[in-house]
Amino acid sequence: MNKAYFEELSFDKVDFAVTLLAKGEYENCTFSNCNFAEVHLSGYIFSDCTFKDCNLSMARTKNTSFKDVNFKSCKVLGVHFDECNPFLFEVHFENCLLNLSTFQNLNLKKTQFKDCTIHEVDFSDADLNSAVFDNSDLTRSNFNNTNLEKTDFRTAYNYSIDPERNKIKKARFSLQGVAGLLDKYDISIS
Repeated sequence: MNKAYFEELSFDKVDFAVTLLAKGEYENCTFSNCNFAEVHLSGYIFSDCTFKDCNLSMARTKNTSFKDVNFKSCKVLGVHFDECNPFLFEVHFENCLLNLSTFQNLNLKKTQFKDCTIHEVDFSDADLNSAVFDNSDLTRSNFNNTNLEKTDFRTAYNYSIDPERNKIKKARFSLQGVAGLLDKYDISIS
Protein backbone atom coordinates (compact mmCIF):
# COMPACT_ATOMS: atom_id res chain seq x y z
CA MET A 1 0.00 0.00 0.00
CA ASN A 2 1.48 3.35 -1.05
CA LYS A 3 1.65 6.15 1.47
CA ALA A 4 0.35 9.57 0.56
CA TYR A 5 3.01 12.12 -0.39
CA PHE A 6 2.77 15.82 0.49
CA GLU A 7 5.28 18.44 -0.64
CA GLU A 8 5.80 22.13 0.17
CA LEU A 9 2.58 22.53 2.13
CA SER A 10 1.97 24.90 5.03
CA PHE A 11 -0.21 23.98 7.98
CA ASP A 12 -1.20 26.82 10.31
CA LYS A 13 -3.09 26.60 13.61
CA VAL A 14 -4.32 23.05 13.02
CA ASP A 15 -5.22 20.92 16.04
CA PHE A 16 -4.14 17.48 14.87
CA ALA A 17 -5.54 15.97 18.08
CA VAL A 18 -8.95 16.81 16.57
CA THR A 19 -8.30 16.82 12.83
CA LEU A 20 -6.04 13.88 12.01
CA LEU A 21 -2.98 14.48 9.86
CA ALA A 22 -3.15 12.24 6.80
CA LYS A 23 -0.69 9.38 7.14
CA GLY A 24 2.18 9.64 4.70
CA GLU A 25 5.39 11.41 3.79
CA TYR A 26 5.78 15.16 4.23
CA GLU A 27 8.64 16.88 2.42
CA ASN A 28 9.58 20.58 2.74
CA CYS A 29 6.41 21.24 4.72
CA THR A 30 5.92 23.85 7.44
CA PHE A 31 3.78 23.34 10.52
CA SER A 32 3.07 26.59 12.42
CA ASN A 33 1.16 26.91 15.70
CA CYS A 34 -0.12 23.35 15.36
CA ASN A 35 -1.07 20.95 18.13
CA PHE A 36 0.34 17.42 17.98
CA ALA A 37 0.02 16.72 21.74
CA GLU A 38 -0.41 12.98 22.30
CA VAL A 39 -0.98 12.46 18.56
CA HIS A 40 0.13 9.12 17.06
CA LEU A 41 2.73 9.98 14.43
CA SER A 42 3.93 6.39 14.17
CA GLY A 43 5.15 5.55 10.69
CA TYR A 44 4.97 9.14 9.35
CA ILE A 45 7.92 10.52 7.40
CA PHE A 46 9.00 14.16 7.75
CA SER A 47 11.83 15.28 5.45
CA ASP A 48 13.25 18.82 5.41
CA CYS A 49 10.25 20.04 7.43
CA THR A 50 9.95 22.84 9.97
CA PHE A 51 7.79 22.80 13.07
CA LYS A 52 7.35 26.31 14.48
CA ASP A 53 5.48 27.22 17.68
CA CYS A 54 3.97 23.71 17.77
CA ASN A 55 3.04 21.52 20.73
CA LEU A 56 4.34 17.98 20.25
CA SER A 57 4.16 16.98 23.91
CA MET A 58 3.80 13.24 24.42
CA ALA A 59 3.45 12.65 20.66
CA ARG A 60 3.88 8.98 19.78
CA THR A 61 6.84 8.54 17.44
CA LYS A 62 7.32 4.80 16.96
CA ASN A 63 9.05 4.36 13.57
CA THR A 64 8.51 8.03 12.73
CA SER A 65 11.16 9.41 10.37
CA PHE A 66 12.59 12.85 11.07
CA LYS A 67 15.05 13.60 8.27
CA ASP A 68 16.65 17.04 8.60
CA VAL A 69 13.76 18.49 10.61
CA ASN A 70 13.89 21.82 12.44
CA PHE A 71 11.90 22.52 15.58
CA LYS A 72 11.62 26.21 16.47
CA SER A 73 9.93 27.52 19.62
CA CYS A 74 8.17 24.19 20.11
CA LYS A 75 6.97 22.39 23.22
CA VAL A 76 8.34 18.84 22.92
CA LEU A 77 7.73 17.32 26.36
CA GLY A 78 8.15 13.59 26.96
CA VAL A 79 8.77 12.59 23.35
CA HIS A 80 10.54 9.26 22.82
CA PHE A 81 12.80 10.11 19.91
CA ASP A 82 14.57 6.83 20.69
CA GLU A 83 11.56 5.03 19.14
CA CYS A 84 11.92 6.91 15.83
CA ASN A 85 13.25 5.35 12.68
CA PRO A 86 17.03 5.88 13.04
CA PHE A 87 17.66 5.86 9.27
CA LEU A 88 18.82 9.38 8.23
CA PHE A 89 17.51 10.73 11.57
CA GLU A 90 18.49 14.40 11.83
CA VAL A 91 16.84 17.04 14.01
CA HIS A 92 17.71 20.54 15.20
CA PHE A 93 16.11 22.50 18.02
CA GLU A 94 15.92 26.24 18.61
CA ASN A 95 14.18 27.83 21.59
CA CYS A 96 12.39 24.56 22.41
CA LEU A 97 11.17 23.01 25.63
CA LEU A 98 12.40 19.38 25.52
CA ASN A 99 11.92 18.26 29.13
CA LEU A 100 11.54 14.55 29.87
CA SER A 101 12.26 13.50 26.28
CA THR A 102 14.47 10.54 25.37
CA PHE A 103 17.27 10.34 22.79
CA GLN A 104 18.78 7.01 23.93
CA ASN A 105 21.02 5.21 21.43
CA LEU A 106 20.49 7.80 18.68
CA ASN A 107 23.00 9.23 16.26
CA LEU A 108 22.84 12.96 17.04
CA LYS A 109 26.13 13.98 15.43
CA LYS A 110 26.30 17.73 14.82
CA THR A 111 22.81 18.27 16.27
CA GLN A 112 22.10 21.87 17.28
CA PHE A 113 20.31 22.68 20.54
CA LYS A 114 20.04 26.48 20.68
CA ASP A 115 18.37 28.37 23.54
CA CYS A 116 16.59 25.22 24.71
CA THR A 117 15.33 23.99 28.06
CA ILE A 118 16.46 20.37 28.29
CA HIS A 119 15.53 19.18 31.79
CA GLU A 120 15.69 15.48 32.70
CA VAL A 121 16.35 14.38 29.12
CA ASP A 122 17.98 10.99 28.56
CA PHE A 123 20.99 11.01 26.22
CA SER A 124 22.29 7.59 27.37
CA ASP A 125 24.31 5.71 24.76
CA ALA A 126 23.70 8.48 22.18
CA ASP A 127 26.32 9.78 19.77
CA LEU A 128 26.49 13.56 20.24
CA ASN A 129 29.86 13.93 18.50
CA SER A 130 30.28 17.59 17.44
CA ALA A 131 26.81 18.56 18.72
CA VAL A 132 26.26 22.08 20.03
CA PHE A 133 24.35 22.99 23.20
CA ASP A 134 24.17 26.75 22.72
CA ASN A 135 22.78 28.65 25.71
CA SER A 136 20.77 25.59 26.76
CA ASP A 137 19.76 24.47 30.26
CA LEU A 138 20.59 20.79 30.86
CA THR A 139 19.29 20.46 34.44
CA ARG A 140 19.24 16.79 35.53
CA SER A 141 19.76 15.51 31.97
CA ASN A 142 21.35 12.09 31.81
CA PHE A 143 24.62 11.47 29.98
CA ASN A 144 25.69 7.85 30.45
CA ASN A 145 28.00 6.05 28.02
CA THR A 146 27.39 8.99 25.67
CA ASN A 147 29.81 10.03 22.94
CA LEU A 148 30.42 13.73 23.67
CA GLU A 149 33.62 14.04 21.65
CA LYS A 150 33.97 17.54 20.16
CA THR A 151 30.60 18.52 21.66
CA ASP A 152 30.30 22.23 22.46
CA PHE A 153 29.04 22.97 25.98
CA ARG A 154 30.69 26.41 26.26
CA THR A 155 27.41 28.31 26.72
CA ALA A 156 25.36 25.42 28.14
CA TYR A 157 24.59 25.37 31.85
CA ASN A 158 23.33 23.21 34.71
CA TYR A 159 24.79 20.02 33.23
CA SER A 160 26.33 17.19 35.22
CA ILE A 161 28.58 14.92 33.19
CA ASP A 162 30.77 12.14 34.57
CA PRO A 163 33.97 12.12 32.47
CA GLU A 164 34.61 8.51 33.49
CA ARG A 165 31.28 7.29 32.09
CA ASN A 166 31.27 9.29 28.84
CA LYS A 167 33.62 9.99 25.95
CA ILE A 168 34.53 13.68 26.22
CA LYS A 169 37.74 13.94 24.19
CA LYS A 170 38.03 17.43 22.65
CA ALA A 171 34.63 18.47 24.05
CA ARG A 172 34.50 22.20 24.78
CA PHE A 173 33.46 23.67 28.12
CA SER A 174 33.58 27.14 29.63
CA LEU A 175 35.65 27.72 32.73
CA GLN A 176 32.44 28.32 34.72
CA GLY A 177 30.96 25.06 33.43
CA VAL A 178 33.84 22.83 34.52
CA ALA A 179 32.10 22.34 37.87
CA GLY A 180 29.50 20.25 36.01
CA LEU A 181 32.26 17.71 35.32
CA LEU A 182 33.10 17.38 39.01
CA ASP A 183 29.60 16.92 40.52
CA LYS A 184 30.14 13.27 41.39
CA TYR A 185 32.97 14.24 43.74
CA ASP A 186 30.66 16.38 45.91
CA ILE A 187 33.26 19.12 46.26
CA SER A 188 32.78 22.84 46.71
CA ILE A 189 34.29 25.15 44.09
CA SER A 190 34.43 28.91 44.72
